Amino acid sequence: MSVTPRSFLGAAALVVAAACSHSTSTRAPSPIASSAADSAARVANTGDVPLASDAAADTLLVDVRSLDTTIIAAMRYATPNNFTGAVIPGYEARRAFLRREAAAALARVQRRALREGLGLEVFDAYRPVRATEAMVAWTEHTGRQDLIRDGYIASHSRHNLGVAIDLTLVDRATGRELDMGTQFDTFSAAAHTANAGGDVARNRATLLRLMQAEGFVNYDQEWWHFSYPVPDPVRFDMLVR
Repeated sequence: MSVTPRSFLGAAALVVAAACSHSTSTRAPSPIASSAADSAARVANTGDVPLASDAAADTLLVDVRSLDTTIIAAMRYATPNNFTGAVIPGYEARRAFLRREAAAALARVQRRALREGLGLEVFDAYRPVRATEAMVAWTEHTGRQDLIRDGYIASHSRHNLGVAIDLTLVDRATGRELDMGTQFDTFSAAAHTANAGGDVARNRATLLRLMQAEGFVNYDQEWWHFSYPVPDPVRFDMLVR
């Protein structure tokens, strides 16, 4: 399925909702800072990966709650409760899809978490290409291209491949999220996985341990972001519905 310009029209609506919430720095970064930022952007992006059809997506992607209904699908981009303040184009339902291999691994993580009185709450999983394009357009219209340069928003995201997931842990007894020190989509060093102490460090370490035990790899600039390796990855633009 090809991506049409309508994704950019949807992105314009995001600008109205969120342009006032982010300031733009006019100070030019140092050469060292620019080099570090460029490196972060390279790590965050996948490079060129073929775009698969919706029919392929139907075969390769699976709703994680079909494997374990105790997983919470918060799916922030299907709601206004995200960094843009608006629903992101491409999300029409709060459903969390992943490649089948990754979804099966996530179900195993949930079983591990449940044994410790914890559970998984998913902020984002598979992300349509049009949603990523809308996020990129939002950074351009709001003057926040630094978020792409610094590796916080990927223009070629692993989420588009159905192999990345953003999530946290909840206490099963109370339903409350564990204290991870920052909110989801905090675009600063405070969200870097190792940048924590005390209970926050322990909670992040627990999430890291549970995810790594089933083969997920953390992106160290975002405590919530993990990816799962699959052979021959492809991008998808199927609507989340």
